[in-house]
Amino acid sequence: MHQELPDPFQSATAGKLIRAAAKEFNRYGFGGTDSNKIARRAGFAPQTFYRWFQDKTDIFLAVYRAWEEEERSLLAHLLAEKAPTDQLVDAIVRHHRVYRIFRRSLRQLSLQDPVVRKARAESRTRQIGRIRASLGAVAPDASETATILFQIERLCDGIADEEFADLGADEKPARVAVANLLDRLRR
Repeated sequence: MHQELPDPFQSATAGKLIRAAAKEFNRYGFGGTDSNKIARRAGFAPQTFYRWFQDKTDIFLAVYRAWEEEERSLLAHLLAEKAPTDQLVDAIVRHHRVYRIFRRSLRQLSLQDPVVRKARAESRTRQIGRIRASLGAVAPDASETATILFQIERLCDGIADEEFADLGADEKPARVAVANLLDRLRR
């Protein structure tokens, strides 16, 4: 019988494990990380990991939720300050760049693992809901919002991964495209 694990977002120990996992995943990717490394990086014995998380995928998803909340908080702060669109673009790209290796693992795992794919869809659904709620009556429908969100996400990942530089292309047009997409959501 499956035992119910404690909520990792309510514990200092779990928080340390999540932060350590984020560093491991972002340095070595999902495939190059194991639960023992995460526990040791957090300053715990390996068995401590399993008091909070079922497996590596479970903590990967906790890191993803923390990443999502970090980005949401960052953007909410900038939007509350009425920051110009180019500042929003810089913030999103910077956030993607900081988590570049983690996000590569996220993209790969969401193609291979149905649990990760479902968690990514739930994250995007939350984002779409927040965007639409903030815009009220002028919000694009969910499908259009999703289309804009996918474009922003992919362009920011491409900039963060320096894919434009790989092509000998300037990333500035991509940043302009992200700004235009954000402006469609800021109306």
